[in-house]
Amino acid sequence: MSVVPVENVRNFVILGHSGSGKTTLTDAIAYKIGLNDRMGLSSNGSSISDTTDEEKNRKITIFASTFCKNYKMEGKEYKLIFTDAPGFRDFYGQILGAVHAADFALIAVDATSGVQVGTRRAWKICKENELSSIAFVITGLDKDNANFEKAIASIRSNFGVNCVPVTAPESSEKVINILDQDHLPENLENIHNSLAESAAETSEELMNKYFEDGNLEPKEIRKGLHDGIESGDIHPIYTTFALTGVGIERLLNSICRILPSPGHRPLKDLDGNLITADPNGPFIGQVWRTAIDTFMGQLSYIRVISGTLKPGMTVTNTENNEKESVSAMMLTLGKKQIAVEEAGPGDIVAIPKLKKTKTNNTLVGDGSSTKMEEIKFPPPVSYVAIKAKTQSDEDKMSTGIHRLLDEDPTIQFEKQIETKEVLLKGLGDVHIAVAVALLSQQSNVNVDTFTPKVPYHETITGKGDGHYKHKKQSGGRGQFGEVYLRVEPLPQGDEETFCNEIVGGAIPGNFIPAVQKGVDAGMLKGALAGYPVKNVKVHLYDGSYHDVDSSEVAFKIAGARALREAMSMSKPVLLEPIMQIRITIPEHFMGAISGDMPHKRGRLLGMEAHGDIQILTCEAPLAELFKYSAELRSLTGSQASFVMEFARYDIVPSNVAQKIIAESEKHRKDDDD
Repeated sequence: MSVVPVENVRNFVILGHSGSGKTTLTDAIAYKIGLNDRMGLSSNGSSISDTTDEEKNRKITIFASTFCKNYKMEGKEYKLIFTDAPGFRDFYGQILGAVHAADFALIAVDATSGVQVGTRRAWKICKENELSSIAFVITGLDKDNANFEKAIASIRSNFGVNCVPVTAPESSEKVINILDQDHLPENLENIHNSLAESAAETSEELMNKYFEDGNLEPKEIRKGLHDGIESGDIHPIYTTFALTGVGIERLLNSICRILPSPGHRPLKDLDGNLITADPNGPFIGQVWRTAIDTFMGQLSYIRVISGTLKPGMTVTNTENNEKESVSAMMLTLGKKQIAVEEAGPGDIVAIPKLKKTKTNNTLVGDGSSTKMEEIKFPPPVSYVAIKAKTQSDEDKMSTGIHRLLDEDPTIQFEKQIETKEVLLKGLGDVHIAVAVALLSQQSNVNVDTFTPKVPYHETITGKGDGHYKHKKQSGGRGQFGEVYLRVEPLPQGDEETFCNEIVGGAIPGNFIPAVQKGVDAGMLKGALAGYPVKNVKVHLYDGSYHDVDSSEVAFKIAGARALREAMSMSKPVLLEPIMQIRITIPEHFMGAISGDMPHKRGRLLGMEAHGDIQILTCEAPLAELFKYSAELRSLTGSQASFVMEFARYDIVPSNVAQKIIAESEKHRKDDDD
């Protein structure tokens, strides 16, 4: 592949709602520029992008796939670097990484569905990550009920009137460039006028000419478009018939003419300094994705921001100050790797076997200590408990999970203290199912999955006294310790949970720590259902001892038993974790979602309207939300998404608590048997 000047590099990400045709668009571009000798299709497993077994079986994009090929247009050679990102919300981390590595975005919009939740999500991600240059590509025009005008109206009503068509369908066999046509149909003439008007708004010179002449020349419109796209004020809309390739060449030519090269997106380091996309500058690159290849091992996908990277170089990871040797660089095309001899600004290459480098790390050349801003990945919303199937799986599970975490920062792993379960957390049930499958494929670790236990707590709502005398005599030295204590709810802001109020030596000072140890041990298993006790203050106020038989063990036992009695007398209650949820849905699903929330013991806190999209803020117990990802997808036909975070612990309603206590009692009896 010949070297291309930075100003002729085009690095873009293809985004869209799941099922909007973005992967078909990717396949059409790949076929047009010669990356593939035939048009790939997700439906029959031949897509250039969806190449893993999981992607083929599920017929969705799971991993961001990057492609690169030189492309000639009007006698100039351009380098096209493009990434097909997932549309499915569960793989949000891959979407974020792909956006972070690109200079501009193409967002696919299906002509039958118009703007959907995933379309708005793609727009929002771009804006939040300062990817201001955004173009739209209308797909699916060959489907029944497809409507070009409605698709345009949907885009403009959601994202503004400065979203303007550049190409349009004349027929299913021809897409025309609105700028180059002398005579346009009436509906497209209006679009041409809006295109000229939007271009004119980018400069005072063009605005004056537009007012004087009533129009602009095509080259003037292109200049205005280029400036407006670069600033994020104008968003071009393209039209394609991807399955037949109609409109793809016009799309690529327009990308080369008017969409920005590396350096026009303001990439900043952690200190806010702007970095110049200079191939002769110091090398700076950032890892935006980590993958595990069956044969190559770990592959680190790096976006080159500045400088030039070559095999044999030694770079420094500014996260841990470790040196890494770049043994090789490659482009990946499905399961095939193509060696690369150098990479400059805008390039994305995969580097194998970096030992101490992970996603988000910045790599730099000699003399630089730059650290880039990290990708901010979302917290998990879906949990499962996992258990190794065999002892062999148990031995390998930790290594396998850590490999999984290195590959996907949106997967989290937790050993739950209260429930003693191993939890795998992700962005949805499909995300977790894929993670479990990868655990088996990559590390040969097989696990069973379960609905997690809820980490309930216990506390008290009143005051109570407890007394226990531990007395045991079995020949020789006996055991004796007597404890009186009082419990009350821990006052807000008070961090002291144990208060020694013994006077007159009723319990010698050297046994007080033993009583406290007993109380601490008793706090681990409450009197109601055996869950940890929180927010209880204990006052030790009396007791007795024996000169010979008293011991630390005796007072530890007495302290734990006295606590149990005191808690049973002080109106104990169960506490459960309450989560705050923000649900993004099309307006017509409002009734279904708000009607479903009371069935989850949840309540609606508020709502925000963004066009025909509603964002509902709700609260509900964690116990009711373990399967909410699948339930929400079923209720809305995959049109909704949600985020979730811990809010607080709250008292479990008595009717629910009785069932939990009864279940706990049953398990205790089973354990005793």
